[in-house]
Formats: sequence, C-alpha cells, structure tokens
Amino acid sequence: MAVEEKLAKVGVFGGTFDPPHLAHLIVASEVHAALDLDTVVFVPAGDPWQKHAEATPEHRFAMTELAIAGDARFRASRSDIDRSGPTYMVDTLTVLAREFAGSKVFCILGSDAIAGMHTWHESPSLAGLATFVGVGRPGHTLNQPSLMGLDVEFVEVPLVEISSTDIRRRVSENQSIRYLLPDSVANYIATHNLYGSSS
Repeated sequence: MAVEEKLAKVGVFGGTFDPPHLAHLIVASEVHAALDLDTVVFVPAGDPWQKHAEATPEHRFAMTELAIAGDARFRASRSDIDRSGPTYMVDTLTVLAREFAGSKVFCILGSDAIAGMHTWHESPSLAGLATFVGVGRPGHTLNQPSLMGLDVEFVEVPLVEISSTDIRRRVSENQSIRYLLPDSVANYIATHNLYGSSS
C-alpha cells in the first residue's frame, strides 16, 4: 500500500450475507459517510460460528460481489471464506489488520452484536485490532456500554427492516423479494435455485 499523507480509514463489515440486501448496503453507505472512510470491505463469513448459513460460502461471496458491484466505495474480501475452520472476528481482524497495515480499521457491527461481544471467541484479544462501530438496527436501542476496554463508536443509520431470514422465507414461499435486495442478487438466487426458489 502506498504511503499517503493521511491515514487510510478502512471499514470492515463482516456477516453471513445469506443473502446480502439493501439494509446491508445502507449501513455500509451511512458508516462510510459518517466516519469519512476510504473504503468498506464486506467480509462474508466462511463458517459462521453463531449462525447456520443456508447458501455455500461461494454463493454468498458471489452475491456480495454482485450487491456492491459498481460502487467504488466498497469491495469484498475472501479472507474468511479461504480460511478453514469456524469464522471468528478476532481472526478476521488480525488478517485484515495485516492486509491494511498502516490504516485505521473500523469494524462495523449491529448494536445487538456489540452488546454480545463479551461472548465472542477470544474477545479480550479484540482490543487494539480495530475501532468498533455499533450501528442502530430495528428493535435495538443504542447505548454507550463499557466493553472490555474496546474502542467503540456509535453511528445512527436509517432503520430499514429487511432481514436475510425474511428474504429466505419469502423465496421459499415464492413471494416477491423485489425492492429488498439488488436485482442482480435476486437474479442470482433464482438462477442458482437458492433458498428453495422454484424459478
């Protein structure tokens, strides 16, 4: 990475992205603007330790790339998908801190995830790896917790009630998912018969 006058600010947005949807993109866009980030890196989990992914890692990565295509602020990383074993945030941030050495890393999380960070694998090791950004999500209030000495900032974002779980349910029941995720992702789901689609 070329040495620049100002320290690069990199957002890391990890998730299952099963599938990625417009609320994910809104969060990334709002945090990018609020914190004046240089880029937001979407990191689909390889083997999520707290959730069961229905689509394979390769499908979820492909959908993530489609969702962010054409937006120069965003990119996708295979760091979790290419690493074997369960996906833990401490490993993700360690890898990306090396990749973006010299940059300030911001880890973007829902406020519900922030509240549960004490349960994460090797949670004390997270301090110093990144500044954590808690974003407001539907059904969760923002407060200022004292979390294991972690550097935490909060960003309010428009509360858009779209969930991957609901999208998967809609697909399995042959209901419309239009306006919930990019058309390119909806087309991918139909083409690959994901989530019980019968296109």
